[in-house]
Amino acid sequence: MINARTAVPSNSGTIIRQPIEYLKMTNRLLTRLDEIGASLERSGHALALIGLGSVGVELERLDAWSDLDFFAIVEQGYKGRYLSNLDWLSCPCPLAYQFQNTPDGFKALFQDGIFCEFAVFELAELAAIPFSRGRIVWKVPGLDERIGEPVVPLPSVRQSATQWLVGEALTNLFVGLGRLRRGEKLSASRFIQQYAVDRILELSAVIEQETRAPRDVFANERRFEQRFPGVAQELPYFIQGYDRSCESAQALLAFLERHFEVNQAMAEAIRTLCDSGEGSSDVWGATKSPLPALIVVPAGRGRSAQRTLR
Repeated sequence: MINARTAVPSNSGTIIRQPIEYLKMTNRLLTRLDEIGASLERSGHALALIGLGSVGVELERLDAWSDLDFFAIVEQGYKGRYLSNLDWLSCPCPLAYQFQNTPDGFKALFQDGIFCEFAVFELAELAAIPFSRGRIVWKVPGLDERIGEPVVPLPSVRQSATQWLVGEALTNLFVGLGRLRRGEKLSASRFIQQYAVDRILELSAVIEQETRAPRDVFANERRFEQRFPGVAQELPYFIQGYDRSCESAQALLAFLERHFEVNQAMAEAIRTLCDSGEGSSDVWGATKSPLPALIVVPAGRGRSAQRTLR
């Protein structure tokens, strides 16, 4: 059995020995999880503690910035007690802050700075809960070893049609720039630098081969820089901040035109909205500074022609 404190399995199954500094950073997290397991054991009506994510079976991802994600499994009829009284959680270290973010669980900060997010379930509930395979940190004797294996499969990653994603990105840019002309800078920044960018993240698989970095089916932005390093180099141009939504929209449009067939009428409408704001601080809310004349992303499987920004 692998000792979580001295070695972790790589994606290939090879055991990777970690340097001493890594052990110093992560040992505190794993120790805290063990302490929570021991506290649950003493509580009298708990059945198991399942570590998830980087403290679950993906220990190779554990680092100093990880938090503790886990399920506490309790006897039937005792879920309310473990949610209403967190004495079992605060036993290893007092809590500095906690709030119930779902009907089943909490987010909490220990006084020593360790952060955790957890849910409490009765055993029968697990059969209806989709989750990534977990690591059993503690369980009562005789409990099925497969308790850390989900019965409900994880949701499949939605693969939207490329044309739909491109259309959504373009119309997000158009609507966002319209909001910007009204002086709605916050709404504009969300349409351009969030909603349109989300579509670019989904389109990345069409442009660049995804690496083997772990993918989070619940959050596509997780580890994006490791999964799509080429497209990730463009992100600073796509997300330039509250006062630079127009510049961000120009960069996004240029990117889309380099890699996909873009309707020219919509592209010109977007450029017109950008051009109409040039030099007008009362409309755009800030004096614009120039972007680099050319944005280049490593060539992928789509169109790779470079385009000069207007």
